[in-house]
Amino acid sequence: MPCINNNLIKVQQQIHEAATATGREPADITLLAVSKTRTADELKQAYDHGQRHFGENYLQESLEKIDALSALDDLCWHFIGPIQSNKTRPIAESFDWVHSVDRIKIARRLSEQRPEHLPALNICLQINISGEESKAGCLPENAAALVAEIAALPRIELRGLMAIPQATDDPEQQREAFRRMQQLFTELKQNHPTLDTLSMGMSGDMAMAIAEGATIVRIGTAIFGARDYSNKQN
Repeated sequence: MPCINNNLIKVQQQIHEAATATGREPADITLLAVSKTRTADELKQAYDHGQRHFGENYLQESLEKIDALSALDDLCWHFIGPIQSNKTRPIAESFDWVHSVDRIKIARRLSEQRPEHLPALNICLQINISGEESKAGCLPENAAALVAEIAALPRIELRGLMAIPQATDDPEQQREAFRRMQQLFTELKQNHPTLDTLSMGMSGDMAMAIAEGATIVRIGTAIFGARDYSNKQN
């Protein structure tokens, strides 16, 4: 089993170096540990070494882990996977953040199904910044109208944008995608000044994402090692 503690230290150091290299405060960047396919025991190890934010893609698997770790009341759970309409209720009831909202139907369901006794559900609008037909997300040119609709809904709080740019071996092309996200974010803030979150960057491109304004980086393999998908649940 990989040494999760040492890996966390390395990733935190990389965040610190990437932030300071571009004049940013490392404390302004949240490390989101992508824990899909990981066990509750592995998450507990990360928790014991200071990690509090965990990102999950598969609903049933994540609900089991949320239940297993329910005694840890300062955990912050982020849903970052595709959302089916018939699964919005458990997401609204169990998570603190949702990064993968890409249409008004899903936002409305999350709004209606968020329990009254819980704080507002933090939402990021997923942007298909590379225009990939196979990838979910709102196209950039449609973002302003959708942001306005989502921002008006009760029981949810629109915090910002999320993106997974098209994979490429060209660093400049990858950074350009992050740059376009930052530009879109800046444009949307003109009418929605409370937006404060850019969720972008993973293990292989975290430094570029931070240089272009990421406030949440989603890191999995660099913390937990290579994944085993053999027991994946939806």
